[in-house]
Amino acid sequence: MEEEMKTTETMEDYAAELEASFKKVREGDILTGTVIGVDEDRVVLDLKYYAEGIITKENLSSDPDFNLKESVQVGDEISATVIKTDDGEGNILLSKKEANDILAWDKLKMMMEERTIVPVKVSEIVKGGAVAYLEGIRGFIPASKLAAEYVENLEDWNGKTIEVTVITADEEQKRLVLSGREVARQKKAEETKKKVEKCQVGAVVEGTVETLKDYGAFVTLENGLTGLLHISQISNQRIKHPGAVLKEGQNVKVKIIGLKDGKISLSMKAIEPQDEPEEVFDYKESGSATTGLGALLKGIKLS
Repeated sequence: MEEEMKTTETMEDYAAELEASFKKVREGDILTGTVIGVDEDRVVLDLKYYAEGIITKENLSSDPDFNLKESVQVGDEISATVIKTDDGEGNILLSKKEANDILAWDKLKMMMEERTIVPVKVSEIVKGGAVAYLEGIRGFIPASKLAAEYVENLEDWNGKTIEVTVITADEEQKRLVLSGREVARQKKAEETKKKVEKCQVGAVVEGTVETLKDYGAFVTLENGLTGLLHISQISNQRIKHPGAVLKEGQNVKVKIIGLKDGKISLSMKAIEPQDEPEEVFDYKESGSATTGLGALLKGIKLS
């Protein structure tokens, strides 16, 4: 009999605890649960309550490209706002979108302060830039901050996934601005550094003349790096301008003669025969090479 009474008391106590737990849940509360089920149109959460939490697809995200099955996995933790304490089937109906509006801005501000790098998918092209969603919030990426260099054709980036940092997170103005430029430039610098490290002084490589300057030519090598071919290293003959010997788009063979601070120094002279007589080449705006009068008269006998 005593055991029976103990059992009854325990069940009653348990029921009282359930009732107390139920009373703690109010519409507008933010609860955190673990995903235990993912369907086509809803997510089921274990809330550690007498009832499970349900988040329908439309209450998960404001992102039009949101894919429920790709974005949510069993075991994920989700914080959501209570919409109804009973959805008619004994479950607690929740909205991640509503909770997101409250919690996301704090997270976005933290991302901005810590310069966190996160991937986002460009969902729309608008005037002056692109739109991507982060933490369910609509963010703007200016065209000047989409990539390492300014992007001319924005449509080429529609649908692409890029890595960005948060540069503005203004909750009052509901203004979120993202940038992929810093991340892209950092990656580009790291890739360049690795390529430069693989280069060897003394190696002879092929390249293409990219641009001509008064002081030399920039040559794009086979590995994609660009090196400087100084005017003094173009030819054994003295020239007044690189255009006397070279033209943009020309394929050349060069020797790597220096690597310093990520910069590559090149030479054509170093792989030319050294026993040729010295000639002075002049440069005209037409780009044609001419020799000096002394060189023309050299070897001519006058009677």
